[in-house]
Amino acid sequence: MEDNNHLEDYLKKHYIHRSNWLRAAVLGANDGILSTASLAIGVAAASSTREPIILATFAGLVAGALSMAAGEYVSVSSQTDIEKADIERERKELENTPELELKILTKIYEDRGLKKETAKQVAKELTDFDALGAHTRDELGINEVSKANPIQAALASGASFVFGGILPLAVVYIFPLKTIELYIYISSILFLIILGAFAAKTGGAKIMNSIVRITFWGTITMGITALLGYIFGVNL
Repeated sequence: MEDNNHLEDYLKKHYIHRSNWLRAAVLGANDGILSTASLAIGVAAASSTREPIILATFAGLVAGALSMAAGEYVSVSSQTDIEKADIERERKELENTPELELKILTKIYEDRGLKKETAKQVAKELTDFDALGAHTRDELGINEVSKANPIQAALASGASFVFGGILPLAVVYIFPLKTIELYIYISSILFLIILGAFAAKTGGAKIMNSIVRITFWGTITMGITALLGYIFGVNL
């Protein structure tokens, strides 16, 4: 029992178990910062008063959060529906053609490096133990780690978008209007750097790579939006 506990603790050290919720949360926060900051910069570039900037930024924050949550839910639900359909199809194939399915499983293990006799023995034992589970995992590539939860993904994405979007909105409220675009840009890049470092640390990735990537694309996004604001803007 003690050895099993140690083994479970060791497995928990891997970061892949965090991938589903971490992806949705980081994507939501990143989009929240970039979307609201870019919108604020674009409107600020065409405005001489603070009210239109605040209104546009707040509207973008609310709409963006709802859109992210709904989009994530629909996307993950579609993935879940496909997974369920594949599992049900596999269940019927196991009932109708068990011998063929055993050969397929054996071939999979052979391709992974097992000798033919060993692969056949492993496939037979796993089939006797849990045929559907073995085929779901090894033939379809679906497991507990990769399975997505639509509600969890939607909540993580929507809530993190709000968290990310509130930061540029606060900057719009606090800092002087005269150079507000510069303040929004600098603060948003700082927010993105912190987010990138947190995501990399949580996911066990290289922090510097994440920071460089997120800073580069953040600068491009906000720069293009500011340029469009200056080109097409009128005094609001």
